[in-house]
Amino acid sequence: MSFRDLVRDTVQTLLAHKLRAGLTMFGLAWGIVSIVLMTAAGDGFREGQQQVAANFGDNIFIVFAGRTSMQAGGERAGRRLMWTVHDHELLQPLCPSCEFIIPELTRGAVAVRSDYNAASVLVSGSQPPYQKLRALPVAEGRFFSWQDEAQARRVAFLGSDVKKQLFASRPAVGEMISIAGFPYLVIGIMRHKDQDSSYDGRDVGKIFVPFSAMVRDLPQPPPWPSGTVDQLIVKAKTLEQHDACVAEVRRGLAALHRFDPRDEQAAPVWDTVREARAFRTMTDGMKYFLGAIGVVTLLLGGIGTMNVMLVAVRERTREIGLRMSVGATRRQIQMMFFLETALIVFTSGALGLGFALLVCRLVNRLPMPQYFAGLLPSWEVGFACAGLLGLVAFLSAMYPASRAAAIDPIEALRFEAGG
Repeated sequence: MSFRDLVRDTVQTLLAHKLRAGLTMFGLAWGIVSIVLMTAAGDGFREGQQQVAANFGDNIFIVFAGRTSMQAGGERAGRRLMWTVHDHELLQPLCPSCEFIIPELTRGAVAVRSDYNAASVLVSGSQPPYQKLRALPVAEGRFFSWQDEAQARRVAFLGSDVKKQLFASRPAVGEMISIAGFPYLVIGIMRHKDQDSSYDGRDVGKIFVPFSAMVRDLPQPPPWPSGTVDQLIVKAKTLEQHDACVAEVRRGLAALHRFDPRDEQAAPVWDTVREARAFRTMTDGMKYFLGAIGVVTLLLGGIGTMNVMLVAVRERTREIGLRMSVGATRRQIQMMFFLETALIVFTSGALGLGFALLVCRLVNRLPMPQYFAGLLPSWEVGFACAGLLGLVAFLSAMYPASRAAAIDPIEALRFEAGG
C-alpha cells in the first residue's frame, strides 16, 4: 500500500464519520484557541503596563527626603531631612552607576496669568534631562536647554491642560505669562499624554521652568529652608546597574546628611523599575497559568482523540484483518492510524490557530483600556503549539495503532462489530 493510498483511505474514513471526526477536531481546535488567546492576553497586559509606565518615566527612581528612624553618627532618630540645591552635584562623583541625578523643586497653587485667563498651577523646576526622564513629549516649540538653565532664563514649558486654560485655542509659544508676578516666555507646549500615577499631580496640568530660575523666583516657602529641593530624579546608566545605582545614592545621601544608609525611611524611594519588574512577574505568571489551562484543554482533546481512534480500531477490525490477508504489513496498519490521527490533529490545530489569530485581529481594532495593549500573539507560542500538536498526535495514535497492528488477521475476519 503506497503513501498516497494511505492518505486517500484516511480522508475517506474521516468523511464517512463526519460527526465523530468533527467533534474530535473541535476539542483539539479549542485547545489551540485557548493557548493562543490566553497567552496573547497575558502579553497584552504586560505590554500595556510598559506603555503606561513609559508615560511616567524612563526607568527612573525618585528619592524623597523623609525622617530618620535610626540613630547614626550621634544624630537622633526622628530628624527631618531635606535635600539641598547642591546635593545632585555632590552625589554624581559618588555614584558611578548613575547616568543622571537631577533635582526637582515644585510649588503648588502658584498664581499664573496670561492675557486671556488666569489659573492656579503647580510649577516644577528642574534641569533639561528631566524631559526625557519624565517622558514629556513636545507638541509645539521646545523644552528648556542647558543654556536656559545656565543663564536662569525665565522660560516656561506648559502642560497641555495649562495651555488650554490660559490660551484656549490661541497660539501660546512666544507669548508672555506671569508666574507668581514674574514674566516668563512660553517656549513650548507638551503633547497630551495619559498618566496613571504621579507623586504631585498630572504632568498635563503643570508648568516646567529651569531649575536655576525656580530656585531664584520660587524657592521653598517657610518653614522650609530656601536652599532645599523636594526630590531627586535618578536614572542608572543601564538596567543591569539599576540596583547598584540605588545603593550608591543611598550611601551618598547618608554621607552628606549623616544618616544610616540602611534607613529606608530617611530616604524613601519610588522605584519605577522595581514596580515594572513586579508587574512583569505578575503578568508572566498569569500568562503561564492561562497557557497551562490551554495546554490541559489540548491534552484532554488528545485523550478524546485517542478514545475515538480506539473505537475506530474496534469498528474496523474486519477491515484490518482483510488488509492483512491481502498483504498489508503491521507497519502499514500502524502508519494508517498514525496518519489518520495526524490528519485530525494538525487540521484541527491549523483551524484553531487561524480562528485565534482572527479573533486577535478583530479585538485589536477596538479601543483598548488602560493597562491592556490588546491580544498579542507571538511566534514562540505558535511554535510551541506546533510542538504540542505533534506530541498529542504521537501519543494519541501510539496505543490505538499498536492495538490495530497486533490484531490477528484470522480472528479479525471472524469479528462481528457489536458482537
